[in-house]
Amino acid sequence: MRTILVVDDEPLVRNLLADFFGSHGYEIVGAGDGQAGIDLLKQRKFDLFFVDLTMPGMGGIDVLREVKALDIRIPSIVITGFGSIPSAVEAVRLGAYDYITKPFNLDDLMITVNRVFDLMKLQKENTVLKKQIKEKYNFKKLIGNSRQMQDLHRFIGKITDTDATVLITGESGTGKELVAKTIHFNSSRMGEPFVPLNCGAIPRDLIESELFGHEKGAFTGAINSRVGRFELANGGTIFLDEIGELPFPLQVKLLRVIQEREFERVGGTRTIKVDVRILAATNRDLEKAVAEHTFREDLFYRLNVIPVHIPPLRERDDDVLLLVSHFIEEFCRRKRKPLVKVSREAGDILRNYGWPGNVREVMNVVERMIILNESGEIGVEDLPQRIMESRGNGAKLHPVSAVAPPADVPVPAQWTEAGVDLNGILEEMEKKLIVQALSKSGGVKNKAATLLGLNRTTFLEKVKKMGVSAPTSGS
Repeated sequence: MRTILVVDDEPLVRNLLADFFGSHGYEIVGAGDGQAGIDLLKQRKFDLFFVDLTMPGMGGIDVLREVKALDIRIPSIVITGFGSIPSAVEAVRLGAYDYITKPFNLDDLMITVNRVFDLMKLQKENTVLKKQIKEKYNFKKLIGNSRQMQDLHRFIGKITDTDATVLITGESGTGKELVAKTIHFNSSRMGEPFVPLNCGAIPRDLIESELFGHEKGAFTGAINSRVGRFELANGGTIFLDEIGELPFPLQVKLLRVIQEREFERVGGTRTIKVDVRILAATNRDLEKAVAEHTFREDLFYRLNVIPVHIPPLRERDDDVLLLVSHFIEEFCRRKRKPLVKVSREAGDILRNYGWPGNVREVMNVVERMIILNESGEIGVEDLPQRIMESRGNGAKLHPVSAVAPPADVPVPAQWTEAGVDLNGILEEMEKKLIVQALSKSGGVKNKAATLLGLNRTTFLEKVKKMGVSAPTSGS
């Protein structure tokens, strides 16, 4: 039962409201003056209170100010005489939902009260929804205990509440959109729209309309005006996925939006201004695209204000089993199946597989295994054939044709009781390949990264980690 407090010095008004709302299932509590009303609000919880604007001693405005000072969060409706409407408007500014004038119609009053409770319900649902969204896109969803992922968590935490443009890079399937959503839903814009657009999935002749909208008659088939993604994202965030696929002629228009936060719809003349944060993502090497004149250099630098690189899964294999466990729990819960375990041997194989499809491939493989598994434990026999066939064939190594393998990598002549240090051997081989690539490229890091089939950022991280020295370096 909802409880309403009526603060009014007229007993007739208190009794009238008590009889009317009592007959509709509400509990009514009365207070004859402002101080008595404040005391009751301190003592117990109410769902709503009426307060008369003009009372001896503490009037309605003073009551509202005191309620605000005490941080008592409760909706209020002001009761006023005809001559006090300016004061009633002031009361609304102080937080009152509405005001009613004497004499009032009880049916109209009930409509106002229902609106208050409907608004409260929406506000509560909105609060719950925001909490759920924030939980869904909290940093724990970026799964990984590896050093790379922990560094990524810390870095994203620093940039969530800025309005700077972010360029998210990484191979297909690494989770670029999840990173974008994590940035948005942990920022001050989280209550505003998050509008994604895959630039590679829209036909070239339609993408300008998708981005900026169009006016009626702008082109054949434009029978109505249409709002574009930038307008839809006003106040929030737009996520431009696969930005490297944006047609060259549109890149200059996007550059203007980034610089000026304004544009015109296709076929329109009115300039539309927007307040929007821009996040972009690509699995392409945009620096290479700039060098090849397929991507504008000025646009690249505008997008790359804050670069975020997501490392591929083969470079953080310690995270593989965490991801497998996460998706097992998710799919078992979704499919209402008992939790499935992974045998040690199957886990070792999964961990050492190269995962060319990255996190997306892990998710798909786990879903397939959960659907087909009947024993309650995922064993070697449950693994996909391609994963089994990859064992021992160097799946994690990049295919490198431009750089010959170093001949002086120490290979053990025989096995010892302790086995061999495979990680050490591979790391030494990788280091020597990097040195050779730098030597062949004359110290130009971009070219060396290309020779090794690596993203420039990944290449630079490896150079720094391994302490590689090289000829006079270039860019």
